[in-house]
Amino acid sequence: MRLLSGMQPSGEALHLGNYFGALRQWVALQEKYEEALWFIADYHSMTTVRDPAIRRRYTFATALDYLAAGIDPERSIVYRQSDVPEVCELAWLLGTVTPMGMLERAHAYKDKIAQGQSAEAGLFNYPLLMAADILLPRSELVPVGQDQKQHLEMTRDIAQRFNQTYGVEALTLPEAYILEDVAVVPGTDGRKMSKSYGNTIPMFESEKVIKKAVMGIVTDSTPVADPKDPQAVVFQLWSLFASEAERGEMAERAVRGGLGYGEVKKDLLARLLETFASMRERRAYYAERPDEVEEILARGAERARALAAPVLDGCRRAAGVGPPS
Repeated sequence: MRLLSGMQPSGEALHLGNYFGALRQWVALQEKYEEALWFIADYHSMTTVRDPAIRRRYTFATALDYLAAGIDPERSIVYRQSDVPEVCELAWLLGTVTPMGMLERAHAYKDKIAQGQSAEAGLFNYPLLMAADILLPRSELVPVGQDQKQHLEMTRDIAQRFNQTYGVEALTLPEAYILEDVAVVPGTDGRKMSKSYGNTIPMFESEKVIKKAVMGIVTDSTPVADPKDPQAVVFQLWSLFASEAERGEMAERAVRGGLGYGEVKKDLLARLLETFASMRERRAYYAERPDEVEEILARGAERARALAAPVLDGCRRAAGVGPPS
């Protein structure tokens, strides 16, 4: 069974939302399934990141994050999306059979239009490139959260239209692997943790930066002696690092009163640093060895392209492009 997923390189380091929402599950899945592909979606980042130097820096940083978190290049295929240019050709082939109405229903495009922002063709065609990423290596399972199911449904629809148009079974229809216990991690301001909101808690920045983010978690002015809402943001974030028994005990203390937010933040910081200590060391190791990281990505791209070649060749032959076989 072959799995595939990826993340956009959108910053210097991933944050708690990235880790608990996806990366932690990826590490577990690579142990469970025979083949797993994890890519860094630098082509996709071109809809938001315009500075080429920043894109390269973010892409390298994301590779470090993957390796630090436990993605094993000996067990998984780890690669940079742009090192597999076949995805662009397949995206074009898919675009020739995909109705505009389907692309107009994509959440990312609709959200941007609703906000009154301009949307370039790249964002409009985003689902085509995403479908190509998934279909090119014949991915059978795609780990997604409930809020990402539309992406996979569109990929299946696009693949079906191509197969039906040319009367072939050139593309394998993938299934969603709904990640269990996916944490919708709140940011420091209570909204969903996102770099675009500036409310993230990074895993791999300096301790000073992490401490500032944790201590900046928004709380109300309830006195220490008074009861607290155990669903407050600071408790939700602390709960990510606690056992079920600890969470129950903390909830009781919050409701009873006598618990200060500052105490919870300090304990959260200590747990966070302890949890990611070995990952931070591993990231530092790879950060000092960029050639080794590039070798891992190059090797991964070679393996990904080997999987892609027969799929793209089948689609080209089905569509009647290129030299006749």
